[in-house]
Amino acid sequence: MRRRLPYILISLLSLSIITLWWPVNDSDCNFEAFLASKTTKFQVHASKVIVQPWRGRHHVYGIFMIPDEYKQAPFFVLTVPGAGSYCSKQFGYKKNFDDIYAEPGTYLVKKPIRTRKTLRLILQGLYFQVNDKNNWTLTFPAPKTSTTTRN
Repeated sequence: MRRRLPYILISLLSLSIITLWWPVNDSDCNFEAFLASKTTKFQVHASKVIVQPWRGRHHVYGIFMIPDEYKQAPFFVLTVPGAGSYCSKQFGYKKNFDDIYAEPGTYLVKKPIRTRKTLRLILQGLYFQVNDKNNWTLTFPAPKTSTTTRN
């Protein structure tokens, strides 16, 4: 048994390193082309950020207050320095999260980032960068204006 213990420990350490550093791309759209394009975009910073990865999945997220005119946007891109960018489609509209209430004419979006990516950033000494709500940005494409012609 003593001969196997070092191999078991090395295996567990290797698995945990692979899990923390394995790149994952689960975006719903091509955000790189969108962010690089010259099209008009709307950006908003987080109203509140929660960074508690020790509590498990879905405990690292930002809450954003978005104007109602962006409810019909087909997608948005979350950008957090160090953690990268994530593209998501909208679903559901909330008026409150974690004691944050939407102002009139707005709704709230709660967007998480991966816990393992957050753990990696914390191990690199970037906890305060991830925990700063000014570093969390949602980018929306400009809303399409409806044009109707009368004859």
